Amino acid sequence: MADIINVEQHQTTEEFKQNLEELIPNLDANKDGFIDLHELKDALNQVGFKLAGYQVREMIDEYKGKGKQTAFQGKLNLEEFEALCLDLKSKDVASTFKTVVSKKENLETLGGMSSISSEGTTHSVRLEEQLAFSDWINSNLGHDKDLQHLLPIDSEGKRLYLSIKDGILLCKIINHSCPDTIDERAINKKNLTVYREFENLTLALVSSQAIGCNIVNIDAHDLAKGKPHLVLGLLWQIIRIGLFSHITLDSCPGLAGLLFDNERLEDLMKMSPEAILLRWVNHHLERAGISRRCTNFQSDIVDSEIYSHLLKQIAGNDADVNLDALRESDLQSRAEIMLQQAAKLNCRSFLTPQDVVNGVYKLNLAFVANLFNNHPGLDKPEQIEGLESIEETREEKTYRNWMNSMGVAPHVNWLYSDLADGLVIFQLFDVIKPGIVNWSRVHKRFSPLRKFMEKLENCNYAVDLGKQLKFSLVGIAGQDLNDGNATLTLALIWQLMRAYTLSILSRLANTGNPIIEKEIVQWVNNRLTDAGKTSQLRNFNDPAIADGKIVIDLIDAIKEGSINYELVRTSGTQEDNLANAKYAISMARKIGARVYALPEDITEVKPKMVMTVFACMMALDYVPNMDSVDQNNHNSSASNNSN
Repeated sequence: MADIINVEQHQTTEEFKQNLEELIPNLDANKDGFIDLHELKDALNQVGFKLAGYQVREMIDEYKGKGKQTAFQGKLNLEEFEALCLDLKSKDVASTFKTVVSKKENLETLGGMSSISSEGTTHSVRLEEQLAFSDWINSNLGHDKDLQHLLPIDSEGKRLYLSIKDGILLCKIINHSCPDTIDERAINKKNLTVYREFENLTLALVSSQAIGCNIVNIDAHDLAKGKPHLVLGLLWQIIRIGLFSHITLDSCPGLAGLLFDNERLEDLMKMSPEAILLRWVNHHLERAGISRRCTNFQSDIVDSEIYSHLLKQIAGNDADVNLDALRESDLQSRAEIMLQQAAKLNCRSFLTPQDVVNGVYKLNLAFVANLFNNHPGLDKPEQIEGLESIEETREEKTYRNWMNSMGVAPHVNWLYSDLADGLVIFQLFDVIKPGIVNWSRVHKRFSPLRKFMEKLENCNYAVDLGKQLKFSLVGIAGQDLNDGNATLTLALIWQLMRAYTLSILSRLANTGNPIIEKEIVQWVNNRLTDAGKTSQLRNFNDPAIADGKIVIDLIDAIKEGSINYELVRTSGTQEDNLANAKYAISMARKIGARVYALPEDITEVKPKMVMTVFACMMALDYVPNMDSVDQNNHNSSASNNSN
């Protein structure tokens, strides 16, 4: 009999730890790396532990008098605070703990849909997420004629996992969050066999990686089997990326109005989307003349007071939004009345009254982000000085998505601030060449007195590691990374991405020698010739790349018959070339090539990104179907467990 693994406790702890890592930086107001003990009660409250004063005093006494003396008198460093929170979580001290665990009845233990999965493992599934995501899908995609056979999903969301199975819905969700990511011509919509459904799921999964989702533990087979915890995890990543994509100066110039007197635009770019949303909420509370402030989207919002004032402030006079909810003493009834006000703004999304009262982090965050996207209520400044110099370029966005898809922590929001301490760069080095980083040399936490020097030491070590890997780093010093020098930081990031791409190829080829660009060009031409194609590639600067046909022919050479040549345009105009490039990128992803490049990289013949496109397709030659290999490993493992 297979081992039954009850992961409910493990999963909620992991969820809590992930959310805690996002919240802790916001607690460190003066950025000195510490939380004063006299502020401990408030800090614990902000991460969801509502403890009585005597309980907090007992903790402080324990630290002071029972061998848990802090390294710095009267303070906890952030690592100690995190350990304390995890200890509290494991002991379940707080009876009103609401950070990520809502009431017991909202957790359901489910196996996967396959016989192996349902017999093998069980996972706890958050029913409020299942309900919220299903409702969001119905509201945003219910009109799509290609989804009429799948939508609406039932009111309890139980058919969500079955609706994902053919891959069409998942592709549509990705395009809703990040328009034009997937060329619809690449989606199999008719005559769906298991194989054609699997192609759609592969297209969706690889495309989700290209927009920054971490899919390390997910493959197309998992989605086909409808494994609930994996489906919900992927959906949250995709929806979150879409919601946060508008919280930028480019989409909403009025964000500049949230800057404090001593701040510049660069300070706004350094902030996480969550931190920007908190500042936005408090901006409107201040304008409404309300003294209360919001410090988190968990314990602070459970009484609906902040939400009620926010909705009233951002609504137009003709929206008839009122504060009636505040007359109701029962929190759940109050939350329902508040959500009725949100409905007047067409923003009753993601939340039920129970989710508000339970302070469910993900769903409250999504609710506020949706409010911001639809009703920012910010005055557009006449002119924003320096905006052009800090707007994210296409190249920067591609690099950022690649890093985030690698699962780095913290999440990268803006390259030049989030890489300035070296920690993300070390994680990437460790992926490229496992074991190369001597972690004992890395400062993971920064002391208040030496943090500038410690971050610089990290960056100097990062440059040293690049030199070990034979990167071209002439003129690049740790100080440049620490200062956020755009040109030099991008130079290092490109070499990291190139090394990552070529390292995968070299591992798969298993020849003992590193793959170089010249070999990729040779492989492309051999493949094209063997398939009877007339197109050829001279190098990654070849102008012939611009119309997309070389990439399209190569895809058809790798997977014969996969290209519908009736869709390929031949005029050579800029518009037709772009259409071909879009089709090429999506078809490459559909056959499993993990392409991060964008269609414009092909039409403009950007040699760096073009190289990665061909390298990712070359990787398919060594492992024609990586998902099948992974699945065989899964089945072998399951078989071994059951013996």
